[in-house]
Amino acid sequence: MKVLITGATGLIGTQLTKECHKAGISVNYLTTSKDKIEDKPNYKGFYWNPYEGEIDENAFTDVTTIINLVGATISKRWTKSYRETILESRTKTANLIYNTLEKTKTSVKHFISASGVSIYPNSESRLYTEEDTDVDTTFLAEVVQAWENAADQFKKLDMRVTKVRTGVVLAEEEGAFPKIVQPIEKGFGAPLGNGKQWMSWIHLEDIVCIYIHILKNGLQGVYNATAPNPVTNEKMTRKIAAYLKKDLWLPKVPGFVLRLVLGKMSILVLKGQLVSSKKLEESGYEFKYVNVAPAIKNLL
Repeated sequence: MKVLITGATGLIGTQLTKECHKAGISVNYLTTSKDKIEDKPNYKGFYWNPYEGEIDENAFTDVTTIINLVGATISKRWTKSYRETILESRTKTANLIYNTLEKTKTSVKHFISASGVSIYPNSESRLYTEEDTDVDTTFLAEVVQAWENAADQFKKLDMRVTKVRTGVVLAEEEGAFPKIVQPIEKGFGAPLGNGKQWMSWIHLEDIVCIYIHILKNGLQGVYNATAPNPVTNEKMTRKIAAYLKKDLWLPKVPGFVLRLVLGKMSILVLKGQLVSSKKLEESGYEFKYVNVAPAIKNLL
């Protein structure tokens, strides 16, 4: 089996490539950096430039599944121009792949796209499943909607389409987790806002294995990729502090301070969604990290 991964050199893509190789799956990948192109029997890179409409069509040779992970980070300041970058990095890329495959004979039968739980409205009490159709009014929700619409167009090419709505990915060296840990390690840790906002988290090992599970079982549709037991911001903060044997700095960091410092990006820490993983579990996936305490222990 051979897959094509976009975003293969990112946090999830790097680990997913390793997991594919363990499973005997060859990986082609698209990169905008010619310096990152490698040519190995089970790992081949191909150049593309989505903003110029340029792509090496050899990337699709013998590929049966595309795993689309590409997208600019949302953790940089959201200037007007960068908001455009966040959106276009998820839509122009998918559109270029679609337009290329539409014109050529292809062996691709399955398109699996990353997505986000931030499509769901902020709530401290409502549990969201894949059946919920309410969409938040935030910029992030707008991005996720456009991202999923870009994925859905592949159905017109008679492909299975899967959208993986991912929660907060916990990883040792990159992403949200080190940023949460750092102030706690320095003795300045505190819950953010009222601390009651939900963090539907997932360990890096699980999100990678979920993609393999979807791939091997040919699953299609929407799947929430979050651990079975989400936690509030306050509980996450306290669990990390307890493991590090650090006191928390009180009181909680007020929401208005975070809004002054982060601007519109403050929704990343002040809002959250309580998301169900039941559909994924019913498909046969068994989580490695069900509760946050073992995940924190593993990463620290």
